[in-house]
Amino acid sequence: MVSPVPEGYHSVTPYLTITNAAKAIDFYRKAFGAEEIYRMTAPDGERLLHAQIKIGDSHLMLCDSFPEFGGSAPARDGAGVGVHLYVADVDAVMAAAEKAGARILNPAEDAFWGDRYGRLLDPFGVIWSVATHIKDMTPDEITVAAKQTFGG
Repeated sequence: MVSPVPEGYHSVTPYLTITNAAKAIDFYRKAFGAEEIYRMTAPDGERLLHAQIKIGDSHLMLCDSFPEFGGSAPARDGAGVGVHLYVADVDAVMAAAEKAGARILNPAEDAFWGDRYGRLLDPFGVIWSVATHIKDMTPDEITVAAKQTFGG
């Protein structure tokens, strides 16, 4: 029997529609150490109909914008959806992403919920939150820490 989720995938896999997906793959390789798994070029020979990359243990799918079929890329100032990425060294990954062309929105810092966390905007309009988990906390401990952080 075939598994309903392909081997190596998780139940939820982000799918990004991007302007110039091939350049995005190059950026994700430099910024996050992505490995390209698959690429299918459109009949026009320029745009990508579909691509798959792997970052850490997770897959990400992407394609170019195809407005003629209702598929539009996000604005360059941030999409309504972001991608969260856990890494071993958030500071190193944020620095690599910035060097590759990302804009840092929030520098990495120790957050009240137990992660060292930062946010960046990639050159393709996708907001990435990047984190290293540094402390296990219960939901009650996180609630207390949030109140201490924000007052109340």
